[in-house]
Amino acid sequence: MANITDTSFSDIYITPDKKAYIPDLQTMNALKLYEPEDFEIFFEQIANSWDGKNPSYSVVYNGIYYRIERTVTLDGVQYCARKMPEEVPSFMSLGYPRQLEKYMLSLKNASGLILWSGPTGSGKTTSISSLLKEYLMNEGGFAYTIEDPNEQPLDGIYNAVNGGLGLCKQTMPANGNWGESLKSALRSHPRYIMVGEIRTPDTASEVLRAATSGHLVLSTIHANNLTDAINSVVKYASSSGMSEELAYDLFSRGMLAVLHQTLVGTSVKRASVSCLFANADTTKGDQVRGIIKSGKLNLATSIETQMTRMARGLPLFSDIS
Repeated sequence: MANITDTSFSDIYITPDKKAYIPDLQTMNALKLYEPEDFEIFFEQIANSWDGKNPSYSVVYNGIYYRIERTVTLDGVQYCARKMPEEVPSFMSLGYPRQLEKYMLSLKNASGLILWSGPTGSGKTTSISSLLKEYLMNEGGFAYTIEDPNEQPLDGIYNAVNGGLGLCKQTMPANGNWGESLKSALRSHPRYIMVGEIRTPDTASEVLRAATSGHLVLSTIHANNLTDAINSVVKYASSSGMSEELAYDLFSRGMLAVLHQTLVGTSVKRASVSCLFANADTTKGDQVRGIIKSGKLNLATSIETQMTRMARGLPLFSDIS
């Protein structure tokens, strides 16, 4: 029987009675019982790595990172372990349309916010991690990540194709305080900032401020669609004491791209993505920024127009100042 390292799966669910289940890869959602040879060793490492406080944490088993979610059910403790890649995949290997790949890579010298939204398990963190890796490999520079837990192995030195170096330092929010950790990151003068997930008011407000202060910020948020993603950031930020009007204004000025992603398929899953972009050249006129600033997010026409133009290989923005 194969061991855990040699088995292909995304998530393994361990119930309170110490039984393991993985996706059956034959249907969209069904699971199957999983009994690897080294289950007991794997389980003990997961259980013993919990710090007694944070239900989300990382475990390294046989050289591979697993993101652990520990929950307490009616019957006891249950774990979900997500297997992370041994290395950050290339952005071009994730299956996005070629025109989308090209445009996202073109933002490497821009400043503002790239927000990747979607449901749990849709690959949001993999997407922004892969994109950050491409920026470091092409442009170099200093990148600072704040994640809880750290998922992709980004930390280290990169030899950029331009002859310079890239440096990435991965961190976790100190004492669970995302807002203060982001403020600390800004004092390190990074070119790129990656925030694993916007899930607190302070995080949202600091992300918006960072996106309008000359940094390229990448982050994720749970949302049902593009409009939901924008509204969720604004609602979080306005809960921190920032006015809703200011939050929409900062989002409109800082936005570069908002993407919503789901995974479709059974044995082989692929990303289905919808996108909305603001002109990276803020000296040019931009209808999307105006709509977002107003707070009345009637964006369906803009989304459809941009996605059609991208699919046809046409410029997303006119050259009208």
